[in-house]
Amino acid sequence: MGSVVVAYSGGVDSTFLVAVAHEVLGSNAVAVVAASPTYPQSEVDAAKDLSSQLGIRCLLIETHELEDPDFSANSPYRCFHCKSELFTRLREIADREGMAFVVDGSNHDDLGDFRPGRQAASKLGVRSPLCEAGLTKAEIRALSHRLGLPTWDKPSLACLSSRFPYGTPITLDVLARIAAAEDYLRSLGFRQLRVRHHDTIARIEVPPESIPGFLDPDVRTGIVEKFKQIGYSYVTLDLAGYRTGSMNEVLTAGQRA
Repeated sequence: MGSVVVAYSGGVDSTFLVAVAHEVLGSNAVAVVAASPTYPQSEVDAAKDLSSQLGIRCLLIETHELEDPDFSANSPYRCFHCKSELFTRLREIADREGMAFVVDGSNHDDLGDFRPGRQAASKLGVRSPLCEAGLTKAEIRALSHRLGLPTWDKPSLACLSSRFPYGTPITLDVLARIAAAEDYLRSLGFRQLRVRHHDTIARIEVPPESIPGFLDPDVRTGIVEKFKQIGYSYVTLDLAGYRTGSMNEVLTAGQRA
């Protein structure tokens, strides 16, 4: 490719992509972190720190997807509008920096889920080297471990707007509520998790093997008390466990088309 601007979040996939891009292209690879209320500030800070450790130049931008009514209305194509803004900004940076391509960390597993953001990538000419190479998430984790990247076993983390059922407007106050709820669960030692927002109900998703951790009376009552302080009336545990894109399960085939 010669030169790239990488959409970088500090997650497993984009960190591996950044590390390899830097190894292959040196100063012709630039990472860009997008800060927004839909993404925890702690993750933005961690991504910047890690890019410094990797020795790759990293730029920070702010995105304003909440100002776009097509995004905040939260239709099933929410991610298309968000990624359209992001990739347009990254293309502007690439043009300014004289970089040939904008790339993202989508992997081969992402092809199996409903991901309108990939439509935005295709429309704007963004390439996905990990997907092009046929790499799965498990393979990327294994390769990251081989390279000594600290993200090799990092839990998957999606934009906080993915916690809202489609049709529920995305607002700053609810984003803050979700972030606080998830931070509390992490403070208890739970790593892979989601707090899905259903108006007055918080639906917690964790892997099945983590469910027994909620049976301890002190843990359970502590979570209920904390979540009620945050603003939820009811706190539930999803017995199906954590899975990516659970909000997509209610979409019809026509909505996914």
